[in-house]
Amino acid sequence: MFAGADEYDVDVAVDERAVERLLSVRPGDVEAADRLTFARNVFIPLTTACRYTCTYCTYYDVPGEASLLSPEEVREQCRVGADAGCTEALFTFGDEPDDRYTEVHETLAEWGFDSIHDYLYRACEIALEEGLLPHSNPGDLTESQFAEVREVNASMGVMLETTADVDAHSGGRRKTPGQRLNTIRAAGRKGVPFTTGILVGIGEEWRDRAESLLAIRELHERHGHVQEVIVQNVVPNERSDFEKPDLETMRRVVAMARAALPPEVSVQVPPNLSPAADLVDCGIDDLGGVSPVTDDYVNPDYAWPDLDGLRAVADAGGMPLRERLPTYARYLSDDFRPAGVDPAAAPPHRDAWVPPAVGDRMRADDPHGRRLRGVARGDGPLDPRPAPGD
Repeated sequence: MFAGADEYDVDVAVDERAVERLLSVRPGDVEAADRLTFARNVFIPLTTACRYTCTYCTYYDVPGEASLLSPEEVREQCRVGADAGCTEALFTFGDEPDDRYTEVHETLAEWGFDSIHDYLYRACEIALEEGLLPHSNPGDLTESQFAEVREVNASMGVMLETTADVDAHSGGRRKTPGQRLNTIRAAGRKGVPFTTGILVGIGEEWRDRAESLLAIRELHERHGHVQEVIVQNVVPNERSDFEKPDLETMRRVVAMARAALPPEVSVQVPPNLSPAADLVDCGIDDLGGVSPVTDDYVNPDYAWPDLDGLRAVADAGGMPLRERLPTYARYLSDDFRPAGVDPAAAPPHRDAWVPPAVGDRMRADDPHGRRLRGVARGDGPLDPRPAPGD
């Protein structure tokens, strides 16, 4: 049983034989993908307040220093992203601020919001108004919270990181594997297309990596909602001296992920943190959200590659590069899903994976709607900007 699982009544268990089989996997045991995808996003750090104090994280700020974007700032960033041809508004913030963040709570109250999640809902509405599809990473949520914010999100996500109880998560406000597994399960129960992943190099062992991947697989097999799994290496930063895992470690972990997960679940590596060109033969098929207009605010020292850099990764694997939406194609409705893509099984307790607000945004007869439909159907240009002189 994983740490914290009892508290949340999470009944995820992994088979020991499956663990042993996965530990034997090497890059030569998996096949390379036939194409490589990415999403074009604008990264919007709604707040840097967080109830957790993970030792490797530079994203959160202490009480009194945490930022909180205003609705006007959210709208401006969305407009910049939409004008640059982005399709995704990536809303990322630390888990729900605890009582220490008095200024954040007071500001939200002044703006008329009861919580950061109420504010997230409004921020997602702004993104839709400006022509973007929201993809939110709001940390741990309950089923009732998912039921609310899913109505304005194309997809959502949270990193599992690891099922191990590691010192990197230590402190009086530590997060546990049970919390994260509960969140992934809650997303599945509420029919949310979901992104999760593991973090490599924070003190976990090889067996922990195998168990983490198998736990994700089990939850996906129950609910059908995991669209991609990120295999992310830790990187040194001002708060952490964790060493970046070497190439052979990453090659093996990526191959394990490809072998562990069903074929429909993508394996992603972040191209600003990982040697992606050296991992294309290990089963990756996605490079995640990459922004042409904003930094990676979680890892600000590591710049996104440009479109030529993404093409170079695809070329290293001899595969085409394709742009995608934050919602993977199999979760889209019939009028958006490209030919040849089988639909995902219907989600539980709702009519469709994509909520009406997102579908309406994609059907809009404006430049943003046309761009979203083009990317969804696979005929959107990789570079949406006009050529010089046009």
